[in-house]
Formats: sequence, structure tokens, C-alpha cells
Amino acid sequence: MGKKKERGNGEGDVYPRKNREGKVIGYRGSYWVQTAEGPKRRYVSGKNKIEARAALRKAKSDADGGLLFDAGTLTIEDYLGRWLADSVKDTVRRSTFVQYESVVNRHVVPALGRMKLNSLTPAHVRRLYREKLDSGLSPRTVQYIHVTLHKALKQAVMDGLIPRNVTDAVKAPQAHKKEVKPLSPAEVNALLSAARGDRLEALYVLAIHTGLRRGELLGLRWSDIDLEVGTLSVQRSLGTDGTFNPPKRNKSRRTVKLTGHAVEALGGHRARQNEERMRLGSLWEDHGLVFPNRLGKPMNADNLYHREFKPLLKRAGLSGFTFHSLRHTCATLLCSKNVNPKIVQEMLGHATISQTMDTYSHVMPGMGDVAATALEEALS
Repeated sequence: MGKKKERGNGEGDVYPRKNREGKVIGYRGSYWVQTAEGPKRRYVSGKNKIEARAALRKAKSDADGGLLFDAGTLTIEDYLGRWLADSVKDTVRRSTFVQYESVVNRHVVPALGRMKLNSLTPAHVRRLYREKLDSGLSPRTVQYIHVTLHKALKQAVMDGLIPRNVTDAVKAPQAHKKEVKPLSPAEVNALLSAARGDRLEALYVLAIHTGLRRGELLGLRWSDIDLEVGTLSVQRSLGTDGTFNPPKRNKSRRTVKLTGHAVEALGGHRARQNEERMRLGSLWEDHGLVFPNRLGKPMNADNLYHREFKPLLKRAGLSGFTFHSLRHTCATLLCSKNVNPKIVQEMLGHATISQTMDTYSHVMPGMGDVAATALEEALS
């Protein structure tokens, strides 16, 4: 007889879950908790034994420590509040947490907050999405509601509070990707002509010549720029909540070669900023930022758009553009000149080259002709 395999602590209640055909689709674990009505069995699940055992150990530990809710009385509002505080906060970027918190408090709690967590059904979620779309919310915003609710309920399943994630049975609305609207070369010239002598002239030049995101531009420090070599390094981004964050992904942390025009604009900008700092004296708060507000503090993104960029567009005789259009303009100009898409990807900090190609391949000249010629040569 073979030696009996020993089980680790907390592994005795892990067993396979099977579908109707008998195929194993995951693993479940069960344990007991004390409630006002007496002991009750709770469940956790995982894709494999390791995940299920880890979830079971955590659930038992939480129950022993008094952290476990009784799902029979727990409302969605109470659960989401605890989820934000215990599972989300300090595990994601500050700006991401603010987005999750906003979705929960503005959209989910007002509609579903008083419901019991274990009473939520796919029909409730489907109705929530329909009401949000009918109220004028964009499909992309409703998609984000779906993502947030799915993450929260996934944690509830792992904690053994509910047996399944009801959002798995609900299809989020499809968001139609907006076509990018870049400035033409003539419009670029009009914009930069209108910006000549402006306090933020170098910001607009840099946006068009480097394709940096707005937050990356506002997060630049003079220590990130080498005007002699002609490079800048993207090390951080200024969030809409006024906090500095590291780049979202590895590809976003990059070094960009500056054009001669960009170097010249930055040199003039630094000289003007030094004069501004000397003039304000002790009122200036020096954070080493390339593009601070008028007192040296981090610039508010909304103020940049409404107080600076929109009036600039009006002076240039332009309309229908956002600040992000300057990033699209940089990429479009590069692609229209047949610059290697891999170089464009690295310059913009896209996660993958497919993102670059999906967004800008339509502006690359002669792609159809090149494909047709290549096929003819291959088959001749």
C-alpha cells in the first residue's frame, strides 16, 4: 500500500467543482462561522487547489479575527465601503482608487446600495447598466462601472460571502472607439503662432514634438531634462487629484530625444521662469517643475485646459480639439512620414505596438500599395 498523502492545515475541505459534463472547472473550500442564528457554513473558491487553499486559509483567519461579515445581513453599500478600504486602498495608484471610489459612490450605491449582497442577481446589474445608458452616460463609463463591480464581487466570492459573481452573466455595453482628431500641419502652425510669447509656449511645443501625455508634461522636473544632450526622461505623472505617480507601466518610463525646436523653446522657457521666480521672491514655491502654475506649485489640469488651452485655441481660430489632440498630432505626423511604428510606440510609451498600429495605421501612406506589391512579388 502506498503511503497516505498528508494534508496541510486548512486543506481538508478543498474539493473539485464540476460542470454538468463532469469536467473539473475549479475548486471549493468550506468552513464554519458563528452568526447570530448559530453556526453557518461558508464557501470560498479558486481556479485550482492552490488558490482555493489560500482563500480558505485567509477566510478562516478573517473569521477567527472577527473580520468576516454575515452575508445574510450585509448590504451592498456596506460591503463596497469595506472593499474599498481593505482591498483597494494602498494596493493601486491613488488616481485609480479615486476612480473606483467615484464609481461606487456615484453610480452603484445610489442604485443598489440598500440591497443585501447575497440577493444581487444578474437582472439587477443588467437593469443598472440600462438605466445608466438611458440617463446619458457613455458606454465607456458604463463599462468602467462593470469593471469596478466585477472586481468587487470577485473579492466577495473569494472571501466566501457569495457563491458566484453575478456580473459574469452580464455583458457590458460595447464602447465605440472614437477616431482620433489630430491637427493638420497648417493648424499646428496656427496654434504655435498664437502661442508665441505665451507663458506656456514651451508646453505646447513639447506636447507636439514629443507626444507626452498631459500628466507626464505637468510632472516634468528640470532634473529630467538635459538640454545639452537634447533628451528628457519621463519619470512620473501628475494625476488629476494633484498627486505625483510613477508611470503606469514600464513602457511609460522612457527617454525621448528632443527636436532642436523643443530644445530652443525649453531654453527660453527656463530663462522666463527664472525671472518669474525672482520677481515673486518668497511667494514662489520651488518644486523644480518645468510647467508649474504661476506660484511654482503643481498645475491643476482643469485650469490648464479651461484657462490656458481653450483661450489659445480661440486665438488661433481653432475649435474641436482637446489637449490630448496634441499627442495624437505628434503620432500622426510621425506615421504620415513613414517613421517605423516601433519607434513611434516607444516614443509615445504605448504598452504594445499593436496599440500604436490599431490607432494610427490608417494614416500611414501607401500601406495598401506595399501589401499589393509584396503579394505580386511573392506569387510571381
